[in-house]
Amino acid sequence: MDEKKAAILDEIPRLRRYARALLRDRDAADDLVQDCLERALVRLDNWRTEESPRKWLFTIMHHLFIDNMRKIGRRGEASMLPIDADEALATPATQAESVASREIINALQAISPDRRAALVMVAIEGFSYAEAATMLGIPAGTLMSRISRGREELRALLDDQARRRSIRIVER
Repeated sequence: MDEKKAAILDEIPRLRRYARALLRDRDAADDLVQDCLERALVRLDNWRTEESPRKWLFTIMHHLFIDNMRKIGRRGEASMLPIDADEALATPATQAESVASREIINALQAISPDRRAALVMVAIEGFSYAEAATMLGIPAGTLMSRISRGREELRALLDDQARRRSIRIVER
């Protein structure tokens, strides 16, 4: 395997994490990663080998995400019919997740996709503001505004969840 393809394969875990942060559906996130990798491999000559493929791949993925959001906006979101329990081919994992991490993930999914993308790029993936702004195709000031507003939304959502958890109903 040549070194370009190996470098791209090394980025798959980060691409999956970013896709899952953008989308609420694990299968849809995996589809987005696959589409991103297919496009990257077809356009492998566009990547400059002196740079890490990370920014290039994240840019491709973000553009695919935006294109999919536009399609959904035009056509409406497709939904799957529920499967009866006896028709299910797989069972969900049974390991317990911590309540705090689940609340954070749910809160992150509750904010707008633009703010979520900006937050994930900078806070989770570790891109600089300039790199993230370039990949998202927006000015740095807009990126900083989205991050600031996204953090405010997250704080409000998480504070509200903490308050609801601490309220106890007392029966007499």
